[in-house]
Amino acid sequence: MKHVCPVWLAGGLDNRLRRLVQNPRKILSPYLKEGMTALDIGCGPGFFTLDMAVLVGAAGKLFAADLQDEMLDIVRRKIAGTELEERIVLHKCAETRIGLPEKVDFALAFYMVHEVPDKKAFLAEIHGLLKPGGALLVIEPPFHVSGKAFAAMLDVAREVGFTVHDGPKLWLSRGVLLRNG
Repeated sequence: MKHVCPVWLAGGLDNRLRRLVQNPRKILSPYLKEGMTALDIGCGPGFFTLDMAVLVGAAGKLFAADLQDEMLDIVRRKIAGTELEERIVLHKCAETRIGLPEKVDFALAFYMVHEVPDKKAFLAEIHGLLKPGGALLVIEPPFHVSGKAFAAMLDVAREVGFTVHDGPKLWLSRGVLLRNG
């Protein structure tokens, strides 16, 4: 797990300043609707997770997936005793596979695809996890991911069957919306 963000950075990943710059509801509301099933891949301490669960509503479901039990424990504590506890499913991934038990309408991979050693296997699995017409929103940090590396990831995404669409324009980020149909 040398490629993942360490748990001791969790507090820095979820704070008020970041919410001003990367507002989860503003970023995701064009893509998430009431009743959808969604996936927050590499959810970490749940920066996007809780807002995603609010956006899918009581009729929806959100899988919060991470490699690290400690990150999932942080999310578990945040949702304990709230209405979100009923619509968020915490899911521990294997190092080489997400292994989700059902298909989703939408998936988010925020600042994490660059940490995946086998991008082709990763993107192919997500493509297979998406319902027809489903979408994956990929946002990557330009300080870790060069334009050339981002373009190479897009080539792999096309190779596994995604179509590439404009994503949101975010400060200090490269974004793309990938559709499976």
